Amino acid sequence: MSMRPQKRFAQHWLKSEKALQEIITAAQLSPEDVVLEIGPGTGILTKELLKTVKKVSAIELDQALMKHLQEKFRQKDNLILIQGDFLKLELESILREKPNKVVANIPYNITGPILEKLLGSIAEPNRKYDRIILLVQKEIAERICAESGSKTFGALSVRTQYLAECELISLVPAKAFSPPPKVDSAIISLTPRVFPQSATSPKLLEKLVKLGFANRRKMLRNNLKSVISPEELETILKKLEISSMVRAEAISVFDWVRLANCVELRIPSRIRYKHSST
Repeated sequence: MSMRPQKRFAQHWLKSEKALQEIITAAQLSPEDVVLEIGPGTGILTKELLKTVKKVSAIELDQALMKHLQEKFRQKDNLILIQGDFLKLELESILREKPNKVVANIPYNITGPILEKLLGSIAEPNRKYDRIILLVQKEIAERICAESGSKTFGALSVRTQYLAECELISLVPAKAFSPPPKVDSAIISLTPRVFPQSATSPKLLEKLVKLGFANRRKMLRNNLKSVISPEELETILKKLEISSMVRAEAISVFDWVRLANCVELRIPSRIRYKHSST
């Protein structure tokens, strides 16, 4: 049965065998793995996953696709199909066996919310998964994996790199899909872990990063003045050997943590509480 992609679900079927095998290789699958797949579509990736792993739990929003998948994989006993919105489902109460990996070609229009549900936030990290392999929009992949000082380095870069080791595996051209999207794509690998030097107040770090990148044209001392005075921040930056004229994108994730830890020591506790809990 041939399934037509639905625009309302932002569906684009992956048809590149090369990209498919790159996803599988990056996932480093084993017979003990329990894999979560978000948006299996027609099941091209699902089919490959089922060959190796102990179990695949695939979540599909489209009811018509669910029927297609149920028919296509009716003889597979290591597949659990769940119809619903991944962002709304409480998987802990649904799945008996907890997934240790995520491998998915996710809908690009909800990439941000999916990433947050998989990784959590700086203040409330989620380390349930050993490895997360995603096929995402190229621009998003580049932002996630960007190095400080580059134009693509931003709040998303800091948040994601604080929560996980990030690697851009390969680029996937638009022609690898049917119908081809308007943008190119990329395969990324995210390995959740504790950051080598954790923030003493993750909520404060999260707040500073949000404020710091709120206006990229402004210097950091102007973007953060609602939390700490420009004069005090300049003292901290000098201690950290960072220019007082610095902008948010010029600071590495490591230095963002150092900065947050120093700010926490200088601002009054009532202000620290107020800003770290919003």
